[in-house]
Amino acid sequence: MLAETRRRLLLDLITRQGYATLDSLVRELGVSDSTVRRDLEALDLAGSIKRTHGGAVYAGEVRSMPAFDDRTGTAAAEKRAIGATAAALIEDGDTVLLDGGTTTLEVARALVGRRVQVVTNSLPIAQLLAASQQTDLILLGGYIYPRTGVALGPLAIAAMQTIRVRTAILGAGGIVPEGVFNSNSLLVETERQMMRCGQEVMIVADHTKFGRMALARLCGLEEATSIVVDGGLREADRAMLDGAGLRVHVAQANDGRANGVPAETSRGERERNDV
Repeated sequence: MLAETRRRLLLDLITRQGYATLDSLVRELGVSDSTVRRDLEALDLAGSIKRTHGGAVYAGEVRSMPAFDDRTGTAAAEKRAIGATAAALIEDGDTVLLDGGTTTLEVARALVGRRVQVVTNSLPIAQLLAASQQTDLILLGGYIYPRTGVALGPLAIAAMQTIRVRTAILGAGGIVPEGVFNSNSLLVETERQMMRCGQEVMIVADHTKFGRMALARLCGLEEATSIVVDGGLREADRAMLDGAGLRVHVAQANDGRANGVPAETSRGERERNDV
């Protein structure tokens, strides 16, 4: 069997099941485990699956909503870098709360196969993580906003009343000196409760969100703990974040602009490191 054909069959099996063990794939294809390992490595490098201990999970495109289709192409490389960097800041065993959005979806993608507990109100994120045996998933209910597949409103807020997480990770529609904004008032109301659930609040946003103001104000900059941005951040915006006391992590791209490793923190920490 040609390698291309075999890998296509492997991907089909993993996609349909969500998760597959190495032993089951060896039995299905009737080839050696070393051959399957090589094929899984190739599929992992292509981003189609994610290797886990003893198998693989599907990590390709989730079934998205119309608004995701419209926004996914915007700053896509930057969002992937931000997702990888944010996930690198999460320790194994942590509990995190993930807001719905295209950037937080990239955080979830980078967490596939990690030993973490994820609380989310996002159907696309839940769909992505549901097959990961290492990840504990808690899906919040409520009114499902049809454009993005996110649970909002009183039921979602009530469900979070007794939830406490290490880090609440939220996206942003706009960031200006007045604070963090989003385009949906109902979403912002739900996100405020998310902030109350977290010991720390992390904002994930690419550079295109800066200087833009959306409909509803979520919070002041100083109410967040940290922010993960990409290397396109302007110096003036960096100074604004530093002035608000945020820990700033800059994601560097795979083409030299993104590597998924926390590249920078706050200006104060940089100054201490220079001493």
